[in-house]
Amino acid sequence: MADGFLGYKTSFMLDLVVCALVAVVPVLLYSIYIVKYKHRFALHKTLQLVLAAALVLTVLAFEVDLHLIQGGWENIVAKRDVPLTKEAFSFVRTLLTIHLIFAGSTPVLWGITIAYALKRFPSPPAPGDHSPLHKKLAWASTIDLTLTSVTGLIFYYFAFVA
Repeated sequence: MADGFLGYKTSFMLDLVVCALVAVVPVLLYSIYIVKYKHRFALHKTLQLVLAAALVLTVLAFEVDLHLIQGGWENIVAKRDVPLTKEAFSFVRTLLTIHLIFAGSTPVLWGITIAYALKRFPSPPAPGDHSPLHKKLAWASTIDLTLTSVTGLIFYYFAFVA
């Protein structure tokens, strides 16, 4: 599929990633809620692993589409009915740079959080000696992932909608 499904001249995979960016934060917050207030550690673990796997697969498919099929984000932006001005293009490029800072650090930080949790928590999962560090890593990962989502949505809006 060459065109997006959200009504803009993008790509199918770009629109799919945008939907994932919208969905990921509520699921992440629900996962935090169930572990913090409901003490459903196994469900929290499952949600985190499914969410991480789904995002990894979605982003990998997106990167293949973006670079190998579409030829880069500039080619997708060039499909707009109204081209971006030089100033708007520069602004969008800056937004993308900011987004990529968070998008690059998120998998590393979240990966470390998950790897330590899998290694240091018992099975089935329960609070333990690793809990204080896990909470710090998890909040840092949550903030990073939220900023990835927010900056990605801002980039999408200014690059393809506005």
